[in-house]
Amino acid sequence: MSLSCQTISTRLGVLKLNGRGLLCLLVFTISVCGSASGLCPTACICASDIVSCTNKNLSRVPGTLFKFIKRLDLSYNRIAFLEPEWVPVLFDKLNTLIINHNSISSIITGSFSTTPNLKYLDLSSNNLKTLGSPLFQELRVLEVLLLYNNQITQIDSAAFGGLYKLQKLYLCCNSLSHFPLDLYIGKHKLTELVLLDISYNHIQSVPIQRVSLVPAKQLSGIYLHGNPFYCDCTLYSMLIYWYHRHFNSVMDFKNEYACVLRSDPKGSNKLPLLHDNFLNCSESTINVSFHAFGFIHEAQIGERLIVHCDSKISDAGTYFIWVSPDNRLLEPDKDTDNFKVFHNGSLEIMDPQLEDSGLYSCIAINKRRLLNETIEVRINVSNFTVNRSHAHEAFNTAFTTLAACVASIILVLLYLYLTPCPCQCKTRRRKRKLPQSSAHSSILNSTPSQDPPADEKKSSSGKRVVFLEPVNEPKHGQNGKVRLFPKETVIAESILKTTRAKSDSDSVNSVFSDTPFMPSS
Repeated sequence: MSLSCQTISTRLGVLKLNGRGLLCLLVFTISVCGSASGLCPTACICASDIVSCTNKNLSRVPGTLFKFIKRLDLSYNRIAFLEPEWVPVLFDKLNTLIINHNSISSIITGSFSTTPNLKYLDLSSNNLKTLGSPLFQELRVLEVLLLYNNQITQIDSAAFGGLYKLQKLYLCCNSLSHFPLDLYIGKHKLTELVLLDISYNHIQSVPIQRVSLVPAKQLSGIYLHGNPFYCDCTLYSMLIYWYHRHFNSVMDFKNEYACVLRSDPKGSNKLPLLHDNFLNCSESTINVSFHAFGFIHEAQIGERLIVHCDSKISDAGTYFIWVSPDNRLLEPDKDTDNFKVFHNGSLEIMDPQLEDSGLYSCIAINKRRLLNETIEVRINVSNFTVNRSHAHEAFNTAFTTLAACVASIILVLLYLYLTPCPCQCKTRRRKRKLPQSSAHSSILNSTPSQDPPADEKKSSSGKRVVFLEPVNEPKHGQNGKVRLFPKETVIAESILKTTRAKSDSDSVNSVFSDTPFMPSS
């Protein structure tokens, strides 16, 4: 206000007014002069509905501010905490409040009850460490909230509860170690949030499968650069997908995305994440992320398929057109063969066939905002019956191979541990064969074997003795030889086992000796 109470009173003394005019002027004078809030504080600069009280060593809001201000700047002061009474007067027209570069370390619930119509709140460059719940529930029309360059390490899931109109949230340059997924999924999700800046924090991984559920309208505004990510193929494929979608969060800060190996937790050697495929990620891993984000869709022959056009400009007034692999235009309210396009951008394929596979393009056009976006989607149609038979054959082959391996192992174990004659028995059999041949040779040899000394008899081992029955056949026809075959009734009745001390060379005689064997008379 450019008029002061003294000026108005002076002018009253020089003007001649009638009764009605005097009464009106008196009411106006009382309304202006009777309110202390009509004056600009001496520590501030007032320009119409803007008040700037920067760098004035203030610890709270001046109580003499007029109520109709719309912008209040209290930056570079000594405000330490926010409580329900830190703003003494209700400012229902205030829509911009700037309190950056102070010493605010805590915010108590109800601190913004006297500023309910804020749309822009700047709390950056303070000493906030945690955000409890709920802190901003009175600010139901808040659109922009700046909390960057604090020391925030933890955010409660309900800290931003009630901010139904919040569109931009800046949490850059803090100490967050987890992705704030509750902003998109859960009871207190912010459906209007289109920009989330959590760059330059301490986040090492992102829940990609959960993040893939976020609509592209919100997904395109997530800024993650400057975080010490672990080198991971899934994260790489997600960022590559964002790059293909031309998300500004990746396009504008491509060089700021880096990662560290898990073997280097200190991050002494940061590697560029979006320059070439130095991670050597397989195509299958990348396709998994593309499936998760809706870039690749699988369909079976004859089974109805609906594909959504997940555009970042899918607000009211957006018109959608699909282009098939054979360059046919698919538009809403125009059914083409098996295809149908809905007004929300979804494409329906009522009876998919193998020839319907290919790369489809969804074009979103918003004439009011002069925006357009093209989203490419790959659809793969396959035959479930053929795939199932192939899978069954593969299963049979694998099962047969496994069964053969198990059977082989069992046979080997049986041979090693359950054989009726172990290896030791086999060695004993070999030792028995040699003395037996020696006994036969001694029978055929006419040279009498010399008896070993008594000491050698006791220590001998493995020696065999053969007893022969006398032969009662007539002497003629024998020709001085003994028949050793069964028909000749020469039978070895028993073999007695004794210990043997002599070497094999001493006990084995030539079987083919020419000396005739003469039976004793």
